[in-house]
Order: sequence, then C-alpha cells, then structure tokens
Amino acid sequence: MNDPVSVREVMNREYVGASASDGLVETTELLVREGEPTALVLEGNDPVGVVSRADILGHLVSEGSPEDAIVDDVMTDSYPSIGPEARLPEARDRMATYATQWLVVVEDGEPLGTLTGHDILSSVRLESERTQTVEEEAPMATSEQATADGTTAAEDSFEEQGICSACGTLTRSLASLNGQLLCADCRDV
Repeated sequence: MNDPVSVREVMNREYVGASASDGLVETTELLVREGEPTALVLEGNDPVGVVSRADILGHLVSEGSPEDAIVDDVMTDSYPSIGPEARLPEARDRMATYATQWLVVVEDGEPLGTLTGHDILSSVRLESERTQTVEEEAPMATSEQATADGTTAAEDSFEEQGICSACGTLTRSLASLNGQLLCADCRDV
C-alpha cells in the first residue's frame, strides 16, 4: 500500500531553542544565523511558546528599540504542533488552518523538532519513490474497477481535499483569497 510520508521522515530534528528571559537581540541573531523562522521557547525541557521573526518585527514596529526587550515580551504562548506519526497531507492542512509555514513536532509533550513548508516540498522525492515502487508492483485500475459514480479510488481520496477557512466545508476546490483557503461558495460572497 502506498502510505503518505510521515512527519517523522522529513522533520528537522534540530531546532532553535530560547528561554523566556533571553534577550530579544541575541535571539534574533540566533534565528538569523541558523536560518530558522522560529525559536521554541523552553522552560527546562517543556515548550511554553514560540517566538517568530514576525513576532520580532511586530515588536520593532510597535515598540521600537529591542535593546531591553526579552523573548517573553514578544513570544506567543500557543503554537501549532503535530505528532511525528502524522502524515504530510495532515501537516499541510494544519499549516493552512493556522496560516503558518511551520509546525512544532511534539510527542508526549516533548518537542522533537520542527516541520516547515520547505520540508514538505522536499519530501516530494520520497513520495515519488514510493509511488514508483507501488506502480511497479500494482497494475492500474481498469474501467470495470471504477466506483459507481465514475471515479476511481485514487480520484476519490481525501488527500486532494481541504477544509474551507470560512465555512469549514471539506472540498477539492479551495483557492487562496486574502490569506485564507476558501471554497467556491465563500469566494463568491
């Protein structure tokens, strides 16, 4: 069977960590040096929030000088997370739901790493290798094997569907409008 790639297979096991009491300038320098969009804010080994480049920019715009600021001043207490055994379509959908390009990978309350939109795009190679192997092992569906409504099982999969940000409808026809994924009905409103 051709299972989608799991988060564990493509996640970044190394992540930038910070403490709530760390200086904002030092944390920003660390994010830039490591090329990461976010730092996981830890209290011991427990994740208590995140600080992102966007949080830092927002602070600079509204507050100005970052010299005396600490991570606690700009961090977000909640953050989008996902388990390591989740599949990439679920991770992609969760990123779309939270309008973010990253997720914290957590298992039993412990951070394992991060997953970015780039990681998901990079996984295309893994997916194509799996698909090629399955195609070599299994023949294509014939017209007799099509479902009663005329679609094949592959066409009827949930992987090509998503949830409308406005009405919550599960649909295949999502389009981005003003930063939200909307179904045809909500786009027309």
